[in-house]
Amino acid sequence: MSYLSAIDQLSAMTPELYTQPGHVRRKFSLEEIGTLLRALGDPHSRFPSVLIAGTNGKGSTAATLASILQESGLRTGLYTSPHLARPNERIRINGAEISDDDFAALYFRVHDTAQQLVLDQRLAQLPSFFETLTAMAFLYFADAAVDFAVLEVGMGGRLDATNIVDPRLSIVTDISLDHTQWLGSTIAAIAHEKAGILRPSGTLVTLPQHPEANQALGEVATELGVRGVSAVSYMPQSPVAANEAYTVEVLGHPIEIASPLHGAHQHRNIALALAAAAELAQHYGLPLTPESIAAGIRNTQWPARLERITTPEPETHWTLDVAHNPAGAWALRAGLRDVLANPGPHTLVFSCLRDKPLREMAQILFPLFDRIVFAPIHSSRATPVADLLAAAEATGTPAVAAASVAEALELARVAGATVVVSGSVYLVGEARALLLAEKNAQ
Repeated sequence: MSYLSAIDQLSAMTPELYTQPGHVRRKFSLEEIGTLLRALGDPHSRFPSVLIAGTNGKGSTAATLASILQESGLRTGLYTSPHLARPNERIRINGAEISDDDFAALYFRVHDTAQQLVLDQRLAQLPSFFETLTAMAFLYFADAAVDFAVLEVGMGGRLDATNIVDPRLSIVTDISLDHTQWLGSTIAAIAHEKAGILRPSGTLVTLPQHPEANQALGEVATELGVRGVSAVSYMPQSPVAANEAYTVEVLGHPIEIASPLHGAHQHRNIALALAAAAELAQHYGLPLTPESIAAGIRNTQWPARLERITTPEPETHWTLDVAHNPAGAWALRAGLRDVLANPGPHTLVFSCLRDKPLREMAQILFPLFDRIVFAPIHSSRATPVADLLAAAEATGTPAVAAASVAEALELARVAGATVVVSGSVYLVGEARALLLAEKNAQ
């Protein structure tokens, strides 16, 4: 079967189907993914891994750690979500996306196995979009005999399909309010869900954060006898500018930290990756060195995180960031200080899903800009345009609505303009593809 057939079938099972009005949301458990993986030969048990949960920063941490492992000579799998343009982006080995042919072959292998399990009444229903992609990733990594895999938890932790593995380390990034309809309405409740990736007598790598999150993580860690590893010593020891190189000691040697990821908030994500790398070297014998760790950070690739793109005719400076909740919006705001210092009009191209706290995000971001251009996104969960315009009006920021993402970019494009595109992965992914195609065509 073809790649396009695989994509069509996957698209028909997107998570949005479970949140439409009148539709019963399915109940997830690790039993379902466990049954599927057993039928596939337990691929998740054929490679060592690290699990990374959190609300913000887990993708950047995963990409940085995977780059470190790759630069250390290890064949490294990386599984992340969501994707910007193509689902292939979620499954990588040594930075390269899974090919279309391999993607299709693995999709139908998983689908056919699941279908037989349903017929045999061993599964009550076919796996979800995320469960299917997770099983595909595990098969891909196992078949390719990766030396190590870095796995980003999709949502939560306790019941996430990735949590079926037995990780060498568990990393928890910053926790804030998001996905409250699934994970709970308080930071403590969400942190307990994220703490579901901890294992008895295992290792937790984290940083001090919100007191409620610290307490919840500490309670679970104590109950399970988990060894805690703080990444504080890998943070800059004196104030540095957002994109300035700094020095920390790793494995007994000072190394320069020069990451291409923009924003001071990345210091925390890099510190977590450094702490995890040191643990893997010291306690699991991975062949990491100070030099390979520094090279891994230097060569990290993780797009749409304060990513800068300049397009000509007229010259326009774009910043793309997937901030999709208030914590992400605050990090974006801090990271925009140098960008918004530029002269010329400042425009925000924005959209978000209706389950996000629009008015809070609007208060954080909208007043920074001269005007807002709202773009439609291809999701049944998209916030209605009327609500977006009302949020802009409440902040006193002029705003217009476009009929498409392409039109939104054209409305924002002014000679010398600084444009930020943010609010939804759907929006940023489509805008990025259009801007890169334009830039590459020159």
